[in-house]
Amino acid sequence: MTLLDLPLQTLDGQPTTLGELAGGDALLVVNVASKCGLTPQYAQLEQLHEQTEGLTVVGVPCNQFGGQEPGSAEEIATFCSATYGVTFPMLSKAEVNGEGRDALFAELTAVPDAEGAAGDVQWNFEKWLVAPTGEVVARFRPLVAPDDPQVVEAVTALTR
Repeated sequence: MTLLDLPLQTLDGQPTTLGELAGGDALLVVNVASKCGLTPQYAQLEQLHEQTEGLTVVGVPCNQFGGQEPGSAEEIATFCSATYGVTFPMLSKAEVNGEGRDALFAELTAVPDAEGAAGDVQWNFEKWLVAPTGEVVARFRPLVAPDDPQVVEAVTALTR
């Protein structure tokens, strides 16, 4: 079983996998939150999702950082759609750190960032770039914006 085959659930409660969501595309998996100082990254993520052929952004709400994603699935979906026009797939709320860490994040947090540091998610809006094969090829910490040149270059290299 690969990362693409892990059983997941969409924000509206439907079973899925990253492979189904990607449909052969590369993925940018992001832990997201609606009430964070970094929440405006939703706009950049949506732009990347809409304008990059061969890339699917996947949001995973998490309430582990300052209680910044307290809403229900319906509230999260409404906020993302109404405030940022989000059309990319969203998964159900998940724990990204600690004993209750979701299996997806158990795999993702094993991948080091550009400085070689693996381990726990630091904050909301951490990002992982996943190749169509299921291999995680890059990890970007929360303050690295989706339109940062290092993100754009890594995405472009995978989607050419």
